[in-house]
Amino acid sequence: MLNRVVLVGRLTRDPDLRYTPNGVAVANFTIAVNRPFSSNSGDRDADFINCVVWRRAAENLANFMSKGSLVGVDGRLQSRSFDNQEGKRVFVTEVVADSVQFLESKGGSSQGGGGQQGSGFQPNQNQPSNNNFNNNNNNDDPFADKGEPIDISDDDLPF
Repeated sequence: MLNRVVLVGRLTRDPDLRYTPNGVAVANFTIAVNRPFSSNSGDRDADFINCVVWRRAAENLANFMSKGSLVGVDGRLQSRSFDNQEGKRVFVTEVVADSVQFLESKGGSSQGGGGQQGSGFQPNQNQPSNNNFNNNNNNDDPFADKGEPIDISDDDLPF
C-alpha cells in the first residue's frame, strides 16, 4: 500500500506553532497549490491544503517561513475525527509532513516570482561569510589552494 503526497505551494498564513504537554513542537499550516489548468474565464484555481509538521521541522517552518512563502511538502494523508464543542463529529483530512523544503529565502515571496522556484534557504547575503575552507580571501573558489594534492585514506571515503 502506498500513501505519499508531494506538494509545492505558498503558505496562506503564518504557520501556527504550538507545543504538546510533553514539549513536542507541532505546526499547522495551509498551502495554496495552483491547479495545472485555467478555468473558462482564464483564471487559475488553487486548492487549499491543510498540513501539519512535527518536532524540529515545525520550529524551523515557524521561524523561517511566513505567509506567501513557497514551500515543498513531502508526507502522507491522514484522516481523523473528533467531537467539537457542540457535540458534533468533525472529520479532518490533512497532510502529515515528513519534511518541508524551503523553496525561497525568507521574504523572497515579495519578489514576485510567480512560478519561480529558489534553491532553498539561503543565509543573509549582507552578513560576512565565515568560510573556513581556505585561508585566502578569494571566496569564489573554496577549493583554491596552492595546488598541492590532498591525502585521503580509503577509510575516509563513504563508498
